Amino acid sequence: MTETSADGQGPIKVMVVDDHPMWRDAVARDLAESGFEVVATAGDGDQAVRRAKAAAPDVLVLDLNLPAKPGVQVCKEVVAANPALRVLVLSASGEHADVLEAVKSGATGYLLKSASTGELQDAVRRTAVGDPVFTPGLAGLVLGEYRRLASEPGPAPDTDEPKAPRLTDRETEVLRLVAKGLSYKQIAERLVISHRTVQNHVQNTLGKLQLHNRVELVRYAIERGLDDE
Repeated sequence: MTETSADGQGPIKVMVVDDHPMWRDAVARDLAESGFEVVATAGDGDQAVRRAKAAAPDVLVLDLNLPAKPGVQVCKEVVAANPALRVLVLSASGEHADVLEAVKSGATGYLLKSASTGELQDAVRRTAVGDPVFTPGLAGLVLGEYRRLASEPGPAPDTDEPKAPRLTDRETEVLRLVAKGLSYKQIAERLVISHRTVQNHVQNTLGKLQLHNRVELVRYAIERGLDDE
């Protein structure tokens, strides 16, 4: 069975980056055999950035511990070059500092290498549509960091700044659930709507608020107290 990309235009394109050849090849093979299109692999940070720009994958499966350039720097550079690219960190480290640094660098998800093949496949599938995927126990940590960031004083408001765009009731409802840490699938089940509809609401909200990713969206919601409602 082919894993279809979010736009329905062909299979989900994946790139695997790891400095251990046997591990890298095994992950690439498992993903290819389960219907993903593995468009590139890389063994160091510099190579990863170059090949990601050339191959344009939908999802970059990225180890953090890389020669030449660390994984968090790779993440920053590839996301800056292509904001539509999703990064799923696949790391042996469950250290909280590593997780938070990866998320701040633009990673959509963080999975430990102890995950099963099935968990990795599901994580890549969900990451491709922008769903945050974290090894159990890490999601709460990341949400806590969002809350901490939101509690820090931001820049002084510009008095000439136009009023925030008005969101629809449904967009506000979805935003509130995103701020509470629910996945797109959980939001769809809670509101009895499709996964794609949830994605559309999130994309519309990002556009209206001129935000770039889920991290900024959650921060916006928490700053306005939507997570407590």
